[in-house]
Amino acid sequence: MQVEETQLSGCFVIKPKIFRDPRGYFFESYNQEKFEKGTGTKINFVQDNQSQSSYGVIRGLHYQLNPHAQAKLVTVLEGKVLDVCVDVRRESATFGQHFAIELSAENKFQLFIPRGFAHGFVVLSETAIFQYKCDNFYAPQAEAGIIFNDPELNIDWKIPHDHLIISEKDKYLKTLKEAENNF
Repeated sequence: MQVEETQLSGCFVIKPKIFRDPRGYFFESYNQEKFEKGTGTKINFVQDNQSQSSYGVIRGLHYQLNPHAQAKLVTVLEGKVLDVCVDVRRESATFGQHFAIELSAENKFQLFIPRGFAHGFVVLSETAIFQYKCDNFYAPQAEAGIIFNDPELNIDWKIPHDHLIISEKDKYLKTLKEAENNF
């Protein structure tokens, strides 16, 4: 596997080594030892989640407040998404900056998002199945988030605005400046 740190400290793109032959393909989707060596992060994933969404669906930008914050390792099993994370660590040199990458069933890339980041994605294909590992359990009382179209973040979601499908809850998230944050 190839591990590359993004411009956001602690956030990594992971590109697996894929073995193809006439039967199909094989790759190691997760190896804790290689992950920890490549990222310099000791982690214990405790929960796996999966979602299926249609073209234009935005899920995010979400995070959990401390002490329930979650690091995530995300990937796409079917389809293609634009995956976005935002550094919400107030003391970070990259606070308020975002990173975006296309994750797909074809490229099999993964993105590691450490604690202290908001996360979201939009579906670019007809449908997508998205999977992520978390290092902390979901805690509804710790939910927080940032509105997807915060003008200060200026995220290009790669989908025309009139094609976006947003949950009622996500439509009313606050801007980065207004959002609850204890990082």
